[in-house]
Amino acid sequence: MLNDGVLVLFGARESEDLHYGFFQDTNFLYLTGWEEPGAILILTPEADQADPAYAQRAKLPREILFLPQRVPGMEKWTGRKLGPSDATAGAATGFSAILPAERFESELRQLLESYPNLYTTGSEAMENLRRIAPLRNIQDVKGRLGNLRMNKSENEIARIQRATDVSVDAHRAAWKALRPGQFEYQIAGVMTATFMSSGCPRGAYAPIVGSGPNSTILHYSRNARRMDSGELAVMDVAAECGNYASDITRTVPVNGKFTKRQREIYDVVLGAQNAAIAALKPGVTISQLTSIAREYINSHGKDLQGQPLGKYFIHGLSHHVGLDVHDESTVTAPLKAGMVITIEPGIYLPEESLGVRIEDIFLVTPTGSRNMSGALPRDPDELERALAQPK
Repeated sequence: MLNDGVLVLFGARESEDLHYGFFQDTNFLYLTGWEEPGAILILTPEADQADPAYAQRAKLPREILFLPQRVPGMEKWTGRKLGPSDATAGAATGFSAILPAERFESELRQLLESYPNLYTTGSEAMENLRRIAPLRNIQDVKGRLGNLRMNKSENEIARIQRATDVSVDAHRAAWKALRPGQFEYQIAGVMTATFMSSGCPRGAYAPIVGSGPNSTILHYSRNARRMDSGELAVMDVAAECGNYASDITRTVPVNGKFTKRQREIYDVVLGAQNAAIAALKPGVTISQLTSIAREYINSHGKDLQGQPLGKYFIHGLSHHVGLDVHDESTVTAPLKAGMVITIEPGIYLPEESLGVRIEDIFLVTPTGSRNMSGALPRDPDELERALAQPK
């Protein structure tokens, strides 16, 4: 990908904020698979025999993983970490060259004697590298790594499917528990418990359970309101399993039955989703799919003033999913088989305290797409039947 320079990625540091657990930088995780804090990665390109500097570059290491030294005092608080001198370091990391993090700067300066450029991701990393090599050309390659991550391997697809299956189970558990008078956080708790009991350590994002007026807030996550009969609840909740995310939203009536107006809006959103799904195949772009969904919404249904509903579809239709629930993506790039995206139209009517979003996750196939979350009903009649099952 980069044949004229050195790629440097910094892994995430251990958080001192007790509100959050450790999250590895996803680009670092993508290239290394390493999940402990404080590591640094150096990659150099394969030497080209036609390059005048081939003899010098061929002797250089292609990859080095730098690990922090163990600090036994800290390990009493955060657990044992793998150190660079541990006998199992090579087998545990998959890297043949493992060095202490203290040697990073000297090793980098030595490599830069053979390469003119530096590549990394993020402003903080660029500032760190400018301090070490102030005269070098340093470029951010987040977008280029994102382009790689858009194309999923079979293993990645399997992990996303696992996260999706667990997420489907969580939505079904929520429907079984749902009843008027409960608080949004109670349903979010049921769904989170389903993730953990299934072996998935966390959600792919903060759970969104928005009822009544909160159903019109796109990323509402306070989940503090009591849900009452006659309202809709938007449940945008999904698991992360094996470091890979899913992303599913369903909108359901709290008392199990849609009102006429709720069903009217729901049917428009469902129709827009179906129109986009029908067009989903290799070669189309997310921008084109968004236009299809928006055109459908604009030509079906009205607000209370008799105006088209398109202006109430106020977010993007789709994004890529992978190590991040919103993976790096380009909405104008043609989709390819092996990519995983969402299709999620929505209509949000604050004056009616009525919001509807339907979101599923799709694998692009050579001839079209496969709904990875298709086991979870979308049809309003099916939803009502599922909600009517004994509590």
